[in-house]
Amino acid sequence: MLKIQFRWLITCMLLMTITGCGNDQRILEKIGLTHTTAFDLMPGGMLKVTNSIPLAVDEGRRPREVLTTISDSSKGAKVDLSRQTQLVLVSGQMRNILFGTTLAQRGFWDDIDTLVRDPSVSPRVKVTVVDGDAHDLLVKNYSNYLRTAQYIDRMMESEMKFQSIPKITLYEFTRDYYDDGIDPVAPIIKDIGDHVKVNGIALFQDDRYVMKIADKESIFFAMLSKNFKLGSLPMRLSEEGDKKEFVLFDSLVSKRQVHAARTDGSSFRVDFEISVSGVILEYMGGLKISKEEDRHALEGKIGEKITSHMETIVKDMQKHNVDSLGLGNVIKNIVPYKEWKAMDWREVYPEVEIHCQTKVKIKHYGKFQ
Repeated sequence: MLKIQFRWLITCMLLMTITGCGNDQRILEKIGLTHTTAFDLMPGGMLKVTNSIPLAVDEGRRPREVLTTISDSSKGAKVDLSRQTQLVLVSGQMRNILFGTTLAQRGFWDDIDTLVRDPSVSPRVKVTVVDGDAHDLLVKNYSNYLRTAQYIDRMMESEMKFQSIPKITLYEFTRDYYDDGIDPVAPIIKDIGDHVKVNGIALFQDDRYVMKIADKESIFFAMLSKNFKLGSLPMRLSEEGDKKEFVLFDSLVSKRQVHAARTDGSSFRVDFEISVSGVILEYMGGLKISKEEDRHALEGKIGEKITSHMETIVKDMQKHNVDSLGLGNVIKNIVPYKEWKAMDWREVYPEVEIHCQTKVKIKHYGKFQ
């Protein structure tokens, strides 16, 4: 009798499990998992919000559903978007947030703040600025890619892996926004016809996009802002008539040290010491890099060129009054807390004396050495 009761109990439990799975399956089929959301500023201050929702590619279904609405706020837009589909829209699988240039230049903290406060939105969602209209880029179909949102996401992950752009999520952007010693940054992407390309780095003053680091200069910004590995640097060292000197410096390992000092009562000096080592994959020029003397000469030329690029970037940032390298945090460490709180960093920062120095080491220069 006891065995019969036990078997009956096991049978009931199995039936309940099977029934539960069936219910879950039916619910999942009704959920719209937002992958990427785009925000654009419209005339009159209205907000254009676009959601990209991936769908299963079977039975002739399209690979994604794209919903667009115009609303006063992002939360109001979510309500409007939910009325355009039979799916229940959820944000738990969101990967990217795209902001159009016009909205980024006005400032989009209200939209970031709304997303940060939403417990269903992960703090690891990436923040990206679109050079142009974010809606137009997200709704476009690229012939070589099935889903535009996933294509953008994978491209960004690849670029971030090789250090050409910073990985900026809701967490990083919010942290730097609230930090009084640094300004936020975000990568920029652009539609170029058949593809999307990374087009540089947007530098913000608080939440307003005020200047851009060009894509070819982003590696120098990375050297100034952090230690990194795996970078690649093509560089033209000189060009005189028909004589060109070019080097491809690969497998970079870049390390930085930042030192700050007070030069007088209210003035400061910051020194960046950058150490870069790597492998020469290609060199065109008059030096014989198999010779130690010429190799040291090439290291000096590369170092001078890197330093020149970095000093240009730093001067441009001071001109636009954006502290994207966090020099405020460096100065904060050498002054009393009360002095820092009383200081207007926006007035002090453009006058800070900044110097860059680069030391280059060639580790290898090919198989035949």
